[in-house]
Amino acid sequence: MLTSQRKLILLDMLKQDGKVIATAAAAALDVSEDTIRRDLRELAREGLLQRVHGGALPASPAMGDFAARQHIAIDDKSAIGRAAAHLIQPGQVVFIDGGTTSAQLVQHMPQDLHATVITHSPSVAVGLSTHPGIDVIMLGGRLFKHSVVNMGAATVEAIRQVRADIYFMGVCSVHPQAGLSTGDYEEACVKRALSAAAGETIVLASPEKLATASPYQVIPLEELSGLVTVASVPDELLEPYQQRGIAVHLA
Repeated sequence: MLTSQRKLILLDMLKQDGKVIATAAAAALDVSEDTIRRDLRELAREGLLQRVHGGALPASPAMGDFAARQHIAIDDKSAIGRAAAHLIQPGQVVFIDGGTTSAQLVQHMPQDLHATVITHSPSVAVGLSTHPGIDVIMLGGRLFKHSVVNMGAATVEAIRQVRADIYFMGVCSVHPQAGLSTGDYEEACVKRALSAAAGETIVLASPEKLATASPYQVIPLEELSGLVTVASVPDELLEPYQQRGIAVHLA
């Protein structure tokens, strides 16, 4: 069998089963595990899947930069932002992540809401600059242009001085086994610090992020309080989160 044919079969397995197990794929294709692992590495370099221990998971289409992600699932993100905004209670201290879905959350925050928002996203801060009842605190650091957020040691140190009620997290990928993950190591560190400093962590997950994986884990699923997505997501995709006691909010 040609390498190209074998790779197509592996991608079909991934599409059908939502994962590729290297040992099972090697047996099914009558080749060595080393051959399968090499194929998976090459497919990962092409951005067609995400390598994990023992095999591969679907890669997230949300790995592009901020500008590219603005054109993905626009209606879904708007609905998610609206639903998430109604989870904020008056007087709360809220961490809001950067990202295109967070931008929608900001747009849908009620004008009569009084709360404090702490963010490392210049876009979120500017989006709330005309909101009459929201106090905005900016976390400094080096601007990570890919995601338009501040990052680095100064950002993490500032986060450690705060105890927020809730953190609205944006990530590239949400998966029952791989947890929450993203495409940049330092960005994952900042998100992890925000989660640790909040009473609750709620992830904003448009459908293309579900059941996918990215290179750097932020937190395991057990540390997640809630998930906001759209009602059109199939029940079988949401069931693993509900079984773990994670509150699923449908927009």
